[in-house]
Amino acid sequence: MTTQNLKPLQNLLGYTFKNEKLLQIALTHRSCLNEPGVTESYERLEFLGDAVLEMIISVYLFNKYPDKMEGYLTAARSATVRTESLSKISKDHGIDTYIIMSKGEESTGGRNNPSILEDVIESLIGALYCDGGLDAANQFFKNFILPNAESIINENQLKDAKSLLQEKAQSKGFVSPLYKTVKESGPDHNKTFEVVVLVNDKEITTGSGKSKQEAEQNAAKKAVELI
Repeated sequence: MTTQNLKPLQNLLGYTFKNEKLLQIALTHRSCLNEPGVTESYERLEFLGDAVLEMIISVYLFNKYPDKMEGYLTAARSATVRTESLSKISKDHGIDTYIIMSKGEESTGGRNNPSILEDVIESLIGALYCDGGLDAANQFFKNFILPNAESIINENQLKDAKSLLQEKAQSKGFVSPLYKTVKESGPDHNKTFEVVVLVNDKEITTGSGKSKQEAEQNAAKKAVELI
């Protein structure tokens, strides 16, 4: 696998890695693991970055909203770091163009897969934390995530589609919605899930996505308009 020039990305990040290998790993999708010279994908760094980001956003919200209770803070954190929010950052800043993936993964839409775009944001945070500590990770948060946080964190956007459907069902005296996965297709690294949502044991509609969570949210979005 050819090593790409990562200087432009480091300029974008506003951070120069002492160990550039960390940045290379943070961008490497597991589809490349069978290629010569590739021994590690971004998944371990993603695991770390997810935890670091959760801590950073939790501290930010705790200090920003001293009068808000735990439920509000949890919803605000979820809205800020959900797949839709993080994948948009990857696209908006061109970070997606640096992701290293196999030709097969790319041909099946991997570079536009929201889950992969989200994963790379988290793996970058993990790499920054390993290379430059909490200060480097926190600077990424301030530069790339925080600018969108205020527009995301408002009363109308904190509730996701499943929460809205739950509330609407309860307001009509229905039992809580039930989600069932009815179909999985595609290879393990690029699956598509189809989910049906039921209210009062009645099938309302279906939704699909690259994860079960995404499929459930898409089904709930449609169901809110139908019950």
